[in-house]
Amino acid sequence: MHPKDINIAAYRYGLPDEKIAKYPLAQRDQSKLLVYQDEAITETGFGQLPEFIPSESMMVFNQTKVVHARLLFQKPTGGKIEVFCLEPDARYPDIQTAMSEREQVYWTCFLGGAGKWKEAQVLELKVSEELMVFAEMVQKNPGTYTLKLYWNQPELSFAEILHLAGKVPLPPYLNREAEPEDEQTYQTIFAKEEGSVAAPTAALHFTDCILEGLGQKGIKENFVTLHVGAGTFKPVKSETMEGHEMHAEWIEVTLSCIELLLQQLQSAKPLIAVGTTSCRTLESLYWIGVLLHQGHTLDEVAVSQWIPYSTETDLTAVEALQQIINYLYERNSNRLVTKTQIIIAPGYRFRMIDGLVTNFHQPESTLLLLVSALIGPDWEKVYTYALEHDFRFLSYGDSSLLWKRRSKTG
Repeated sequence: MHPKDINIAAYRYGLPDEKIAKYPLAQRDQSKLLVYQDEAITETGFGQLPEFIPSESMMVFNQTKVVHARLLFQKPTGGKIEVFCLEPDARYPDIQTAMSEREQVYWTCFLGGAGKWKEAQVLELKVSEELMVFAEMVQKNPGTYTLKLYWNQPELSFAEILHLAGKVPLPPYLNREAEPEDEQTYQTIFAKEEGSVAAPTAALHFTDCILEGLGQKGIKENFVTLHVGAGTFKPVKSETMEGHEMHAEWIEVTLSCIELLLQQLQSAKPLIAVGTTSCRTLESLYWIGVLLHQGHTLDEVAVSQWIPYSTETDLTAVEALQQIINYLYERNSNRLVTKTQIIIAPGYRFRMIDGLVTNFHQPESTLLLLVSALIGPDWEKVYTYALEHDFRFLSYGDSSLLWKRRSKTG
């Protein structure tokens, strides 16, 4: 079956509200861990993660940083309008450039209460006695709006404005307002590159103690960046996947990271993605290498959602990464910055990863499809076990280590 023909209803399961973790545990690494390997399930604690990963493996983390993407503006008449900052306008080459803008910036946003915003009205947000932020409507897009945001302290960057004026954008399914503790708990300990509107939640479980334990066993670390967009929560509303448009997200991967990945693949030692975002980034790298090998240029969205299912290739992962390395050397560049729209669903053949650390995802979601692509129909066995054994679900919930299901032919 082509992934376009997948009926999303086949990935429905009952998720009672009490199974959704509304708050994190007091200690990140005290969550439960479900390990799936060779069709067997083991239940343990996240602190024992190093015991289940072979030495000389490499774990790849997403080092994106969540920004305060929710801004609450006021109309001249006193009414409130919420602005959810999604991503920079297309006039900027990448998120870092847009985040560094001073005095004004153009941003694509969701709006709460858009119907109440009259044309030509300027919204205001009073941050302090000295700092004011303003919003003007520039353009209405399908489902979003382009806004001009500007402020009266031009020495401040937009990243600083968001930090001062915005709120943590908790996932909508938590059904609560962000609290002061979320400033820390909804951010990984290695968050570095500002730009996400949602956390790479699989990595929220990691502490310095866990990383030290992995290092003592000879397990290597590597870091990529995928700026998580609000589309990660976008429900699949079409009956089949053909009608679902996958969200495009910015990825940034350094040359040194790719060279380390190449060495890992050449060693034939396991490569483990921490989170679906790291997984999508790593698998996108393979397809970027394929496209370069076939003579394509990297357009605004380098990897469109159906490329893996419509492109014939016998290129190995090692050869694909070498293509990217050559491409960067030719341009005297030390990083790859582009967008990916890849959808990983049953029928996908993984080229890069051997295992995945991830939380438990919503029913009928593209994230659940990715899990099913990795472990096959056993996703139902894993999720049934988790529900029956009091695992906590979604962003602040418990964790799993899923090893790629082996084919029956070996």
